[in-house]
Amino acid sequence: MGWIRAGDYEVALEDGKVVCRNAKGRQLKSVPGKLADDPAVVGLRQLVEWLERHDRACLDAVERWMIGSLPVPVAVLARVWPDPAWQRVLRDLVVTTGEDGAPAGFLRGADPERGVGIVDPDGDTVHLDARTIRIPHPVLLDDLDDLREFAVELGVEQRVQQLYREVWHRPADVDAARTGVEEFAGGRYDQLRFLIGRATQLGYQVRGGQAVCTVLDGGREIEARMWLGDYDGYESTETGSVAWTEDGTALTLDRVPPVAWSEGMRMGAALYAGRTIETTEDAA
Repeated sequence: MGWIRAGDYEVALEDGKVVCRNAKGRQLKSVPGKLADDPAVVGLRQLVEWLERHDRACLDAVERWMIGSLPVPVAVLARVWPDPAWQRVLRDLVVTTGEDGAPAGFLRGADPERGVGIVDPDGDTVHLDARTIRIPHPVLLDDLDDLREFAVELGVEQRVQQLYREVWHRPADVDAARTGVEEFAGGRYDQLRFLIGRATQLGYQVRGGQAVCTVLDGGREIEARMWLGDYDGYESTETGSVAWTEDGTALTLDRVPPVAWSEGMRMGAALYAGRTIETTEDAA
């Protein structure tokens, strides 16, 4: 982006920040305070805020595609790929094609004529002849460990947590009569508002005294829930069990699909991790 005149100075955007140089062309360490209300500076700062919101919206959209393993039209990818914000989020994600869901490779490009470009498991760059692709949730990837090793070799960095997202697999011998998991229950917080604050900061909804994580899994909308408390925010509380519902009905553990299970346990672990840890001195 070029330089724009602002009084006796010139301003521009550089790495997402407004920078300024004087009449001699020397770049300053910061924008002078007297330029705070200059239309050029105000306009650039508003542009920075819009770009940050756009970047966040791209990240949120792709994360929804991944959690739901939704089919994404290649035409859509080709349309958004020239946008640096979309490209930063999409690049290097593992994508799949076909019904078997076998990993096709790491996404490296999308073009209206050539289709989707990937680095395949053999390390070759190829283009896929497909109309749609999926960005699978990592719990659905059977060879997740191998893909992680391959990603290290390629120097892959993912904006969306996919390969290095924490995953939990539902045990094969889960008790079909139970509707909740106690693994992350009993995490004590000195004040309820601290627990609610942590839940909202991590992006979870809080409704009716519960943290809620909504997941679209195999076309089913499942809610993972964890009890937080619904009383005075300054009172102490403890995390409850993790449970799942569909259409408002509690699911027995054997009926919870894999992505909903993993995301519910991930929420439980994250909220339990913020609990108050008593030291030896505290106990004394």
